[in-house]
Amino acid sequence: MKISIILAHPNKQSFNHAIANTILEELKNKSTEISFHDLYEETFDPILPAEEIPKDVHLPENIERHCQEIGEADGIIIIHPNWWGQPPAILKGWVDRVLRPGIAYEFLEGDKGEGVPNGLLKARAALVLNTSNTEPNRERDLFGDPLETIWKNCIFGLCGVHAFYRKTFRMIVTSSKKEREMWLRETKDLVNEFIESIISVEAV
Repeated sequence: MKISIILAHPNKQSFNHAIANTILEELKNKSTEISFHDLYEETFDPILPAEEIPKDVHLPENIERHCQEIGEADGIIIIHPNWWGQPPAILKGWVDRVLRPGIAYEFLEGDKGEGVPNGLLKARAALVLNTSNTEPNRERDLFGDPLETIWKNCIFGLCGVHAFYRKTFRMIVTSSKKEREMWLRETKDLVNEFIESIISVEAV
């Protein structure tokens, strides 16, 4: 089983990094092949050049590697903070450059791009883990929880990944050490449930 993990937070002392490290440790002794990318550590360039937009073009080596890994993944895990109801810019750029036509989606024959794309990702499930300093009721009632729509509907739904799971840990800014330890234990449980969900789908 191949699992692709993408982390987007610039501070190595962040709770996002703690989440990622917990996941990597939990998966270490399982029968999984992990591809892990800390986008800030790698100084991933989020800018999509015009020459990369066409479907069948030669891509830079690092982008080609990202595309291959995400295309082969059985499960995808995304970790990032809620910034202005959106992913960090570096992660949005990763989506623009990696979840590209021919890799993540296609338009069917005769469709010039005005229709609904056909998802191509083979991943059975996706898990998005967020951190936030916004109260859940305010996030839902005032803002409409835009991250749920972005990841579930606009990205993974359109790319063919329909088993979608998401958890937001909050409030980070006022959280205690005890709360964070509890959340990391919960992260372990979430990851194990996520892996089991992929196995159960593959067994059908």
